[in-house]
Amino acid sequence: MNQKLSVQDGLRRIGKRYGWLAIGLLITGCGGPTERPDRMVPLATVQSGPHIQAQELDGAITRQPGNASLYARRAAFRLDAGQVEAALQDINQALDLDDGPGEFYFTKARALRAQYHLTAALEAAADAARHGFASPELNLLVGEANLATRHYQAALDQLDRVLQQEPDHVAALFYKGLAFAATGDTTQAVDYLRASLLRDPRQSEILHQLAFLLNAYHRPDQGARYAARGLQLDPNYAPLLYDYARQFELQAAPDSALRYYAQALQQDSTLYRADYHLGELAYAQRRYPVAIPALQRALRRAPRLPEARQQLAESLENIGRYAEAQAQYRQLVAENPSNRHWTYKVWKTGERARGFSGDTTTRSRVSAVAPLAPRPTTAGTE
Repeated sequence: MNQKLSVQDGLRRIGKRYGWLAIGLLITGCGGPTERPDRMVPLATVQSGPHIQAQELDGAITRQPGNASLYARRAAFRLDAGQVEAALQDINQALDLDDGPGEFYFTKARALRAQYHLTAALEAAADAARHGFASPELNLLVGEANLATRHYQAALDQLDRVLQQEPDHVAALFYKGLAFAATGDTTQAVDYLRASLLRDPRQSEILHQLAFLLNAYHRPDQGARYAARGLQLDPNYAPLLYDYARQFELQAAPDSALRYYAQALQQDSTLYRADYHLGELAYAQRRYPVAIPALQRALRRAPRLPEARQQLAESLENIGRYAEAQAQYRQLVAENPSNRHWTYKVWKTGERARGFSGDTTTRSRVSAVAPLAPRPTTAGTE
């Protein structure tokens, strides 16, 4: 039961952990095998410095309200402190006062990127280049934003520019690995992720992406090594707990998989893939009271997970929650209108729900059977 591989959350998490570009992506799918990886690490431990530096500029700006450079400096500090909206206001004020410096546009691009405004961020980055600003970080921002919008070749071109200037740039190597993963080039993806890891061996996000990718390509023995290594560094990192659970599932150890999926959800209740696989395994073991809430949570976040709604409906039916089962079967009919089996299940669970509720006025006197197909008519008959 696979899902599409995505680079979304890897970019989010590694961007936040390193404090590179700000931070969160809107990718929803890409090529490769049909499984996708999916948190940000708080900046609380590093925000105090930039926050104080930004405050120290308040007095200078009060004394020199027409000094564009002061607003730009405070914008950069506020951006580093995670105060994105305030940073954007400052950099816009700086540009209103002086629209010449390219670095002002780069700061604006960073702020827009942090707000997920990818197109606007790319436009501001282009303005930075037109005004003479050039740096590996600008290329990195443009490459990462193109990756986020699934323009993979454009992303690779920009990341190559970064690596031409700084061959050991960890972020560029990481993003390039994700770009190759998105295009289905597993060998290149693993090579670049390993190169990134070699330069930062304690980065748990890189270990997660490697474990996830290898699991997705059914190499769980290798995935397990990276997941275990990551958990030694960060035992409560939910994506790595998920990876470790997944390799157990792929290697036919469902009880261990269930245990680690549950641990992953304790650390991150939004990790719907853990709910999905936990629900599947519990369903296969006929542990319906365990399967039901897990599948319900997973479907709330991803309504079209393969076979999840069917398993939820059947689990509800098997423990006598017929009205709820009927609602799920109705949804399956809506998604598969030509499937007569789901139509029959809607009718059957409806009959059982009425019988279970004690409504004998409309209760069928015969056992439930599949409805007959309409008899074909012939010419001259009605």
